[in-house]
Amino acid sequence: MPMQAHEIETLLRETFPNAKIEVGGSDGVHMSAMVIDESFRGMNRVQQQRAVYAALKGRMDGPDGELHALALTTRAPD
Repeated sequence: MPMQAHEIETLLRETFPNAKIEVGGSDGVHMSAMVIDESFRGMNRVQQQRAVYAALKGRMDGPDGELHALALTTRAPD
């Protein structure tokens, strides 16, 4: 079953409660997310994105995952 933007934001907010989070997309399968959080400071982009995928708790795992594609933008605040 496809995921809606508010469901993705809720999952991300559990791990990144103080982050600026914007989730876009309307088909529930191909979505985008921007996560700006202090916890990313000192991490490279791969580490940041792995942290976001971990926050999604397996929703993107394998061909039967609820979320097929998530275009990510991650960074620490300026």
